[in-house]
Order: sequence, then C-alpha cells, then structure tokens
Amino acid sequence: MPWIEWYNALSKPSWTPAPATIGLIWQILYPIILISFGFVFMQAIRHNVPWRVALPFAINLVSNLIFTPIQFGMRNLPLAAVDILIVWATIIWMMVVVWRYYRWVAVAQVPYFVWVSLATVLQLSITWMNWGKS
Repeated sequence: MPWIEWYNALSKPSWTPAPATIGLIWQILYPIILISFGFVFMQAIRHNVPWRVALPFAINLVSNLIFTPIQFGMRNLPLAAVDILIVWATIIWMMVVVWRYYRWVAVAQVPYFVWVSLATVLQLSITWMNWGKS
C-alpha cells in the first residue's frame, strides 16, 4: 500500500492539518533551519563557539531527517513518536545553549519550536489513536 493510503487510513484528530498545509509550513521553516543551523555549524568549525553548542543542532538535524523514513517508510508510529520527542527536546536545548552566543539564532527557532510542538502533540495523538492496530 502506498504511504499516502496508509497515512489516510490512520485514525487522526479532527484538527489534523492537511498534507498541503504541512508541506507549506516546512517550506517556510527549512530556510530558517538551513541558515541558522549552517551559521552555528560554521561558528563551531571556526572555533567561535564550543562544539557542545552545535551538538543539539546536529542531533536535531539527524532526528528531523529520519522522521519521514520512520513514519512513512517503516510505518512505525511509536518510534516516530520517540523521534519527534527528540526533535522537540533538542529545539529547547538548542535555544538554551546558543542564547549566550547568538540570540538571533535562538529567536529564529521559535517558529520551528511552535510547529514541532503542534506536530509532537499530533504525532502522539495519532500514535495513541492507532495503538494496537495493524
């Protein structure tokens, strides 16, 4: 079964955004992520910030990138729920550690944090609503 048919067959909350809306939001967020994460990684490479500042950005990036294969490739809702919790938690961690060095980077994460907070509640809801279903 194609992934979209599988996803459409899942029980979801009534407030679930349409796939087109989700795509549009990511089109807005990815440039913010690219610029701010790239900046932090460059500052770490140049030794302007310690690597521990870049660490949560790296963990977040990997966790964000593996969400889609976990959710739609493996179709593993519980693992996707754990993954998105890691994405959510690392955004908070990123904002805290980078604040001292580059406040604009921390502030730039606010839209990402808001969206991932909503997406986390959505993912946890979908996981719960489909728990035990094949």
